[in-house]
Amino acid sequence: MKPQLFSAAVHLCVDMQRLFCESTEWYTPWMERMLPNVVRLVEPWPERTVFTRFIPASSPDEASGAWRDYYRRYRSMTLSEMDPGWVALHPELKRYVPPAAVFDKPTYSPWWSGQLHRLLQRSGVSVLILSGGESDICVLATLLGAIDLGYRVILVRDALYGSADPTHDAIMEVYTNRFGMQLDLVELDEILEFWRAVG
Repeated sequence: MKPQLFSAAVHLCVDMQRLFCESTEWYTPWMERMLPNVVRLVEPWPERTVFTRFIPASSPDEASGAWRDYYRRYRSMTLSEMDPGWVALHPELKRYVPPAAVFDKPTYSPWWSGQLHRLLQRSGVSVLILSGGESDICVLATLLGAIDLGYRVILVRDALYGSADPTHDAIMEVYTNRFGMQLDLVELDEILEFWRAVG
């Protein structure tokens, strides 16, 4: 991994929201455990951070296609049923906005509309440093879309969370063995050292 990569890098922090750390159907215990490391990654360069937020449908009837069935199952997590504050970033991260940016999305992938890609391209971004969760759903969708669009992706192992150890471990194995030419997997201390070298 070359330090010069970081001059064109943005930290894309995936879905570190109250939805996943409150007593909801989507509660994910590992999010709170990874939070201090995500904060460490955001803190030195909040102006180079983009937080994505997953925004559920207002109701099952307002969702499209198979998402209707999804929200019938998780009706309590629709906007009309939930505490509206649940879509907010975790308070420990919300304080960095601004200068950090927030990008809302109605799907697992942030690339669905093309808007995020256009925003990053206008800023000359070619490298994405990924953190957040869930490792096997929204991070996966973010990573695959980024690779398809030609970004170099740096995945921070100890700043990711999943909802279950078996699926998290399985997807990390996939990341390690299947994307060697387009993906770097690093530890937090390593990424901070590299980024400081050019920051």
